[in-house]
Amino acid sequence: MMRILLFLATNAAILVVISVVFRLLGIDGLLLESGGLDMNALLIMSAIIGFSGSLISLFLSKMMAKRGMGVQIIEQPSTPFERWLMETVARQSQAAGIKMPEVGIFDSPEPNAFATGWNRNDALVAVSTGLLQHMTKDEVEAVVGHEISHVANGDMVTLALIQGVVNTFVVFLARIIGHTVDRVVFKNEEGHGIAYFVVSIVAEILLSFLASMIVMWFSRYREFRADEGGARLSSRTQMANALRALQRVHQPHDLPAGEFAAFGISGNIGEGLKALFSSHPPLEKRIAALEQARD
Repeated sequence: MMRILLFLATNAAILVVISVVFRLLGIDGLLLESGGLDMNALLIMSAIIGFSGSLISLFLSKMMAKRGMGVQIIEQPSTPFERWLMETVARQSQAAGIKMPEVGIFDSPEPNAFATGWNRNDALVAVSTGLLQHMTKDEVEAVVGHEISHVANGDMVTLALIQGVVNTFVVFLARIIGHTVDRVVFKNEEGHGIAYFVVSIVAEILLSFLASMIVMWFSRYREFRADEGGARLSSRTQMANALRALQRVHQPHDLPAGEFAAFGISGNIGEGLKALFSSHPPLEKRIAALEQARD
């Protein structure tokens, strides 16, 4: 969850900056043609804005994760646990067919872990100090395998591409809505009035919420794949036990809504609208999927 939140936050900020720059430079005005919208130009501009936001976020993802989470990169192991962690990541990376990622630890009492990076051979895997406190080494090994699988599966790159497509349609539809309101409601026939800019910004924000459901669905789907990868790199029992350890640490009613544990998930995500905006499936479903695959 942490890597996804950082990615989405960076993407949103870049998207806003690029949109504002395009408006200040008058590029939006180029979309006018005989009093209407030039759909081809609009689509091209939307794609430039949309993919710029997601791709820049992807390239900044590792740096943002390091700064945002205060990750301390392990250059030379100074404790037995750090040495074991480095050896585990090295062994699993080789088994997964990827280059050894950077390995780091960040200070948090919660059992957390994440992986990020712009490609599978330039990644970062980080674990929290709370991970060792709440999990056995076998369970930590499964967690690391889960994160290595995210890297090997290219999940961050695929997420960036999906986000770019989603951004493109958000910008495209928001401009059409702004143009329509400006023309139909405010009867502005020459250029774009203030209503176009205000309405398109509001529409962009609202559409972004809806679009995020698509991104979150993709994220939930990839979590099952990462669990399978973690099971292959450790064992199915270790992966299931790691998920059960999260359930023990974070009971459904122990945490306020919005607080997340390892892999960015609390014990009980909930159903309905809340579940649609969750980046991870409920722990019980992930455990059930592992057990069913074993059968």
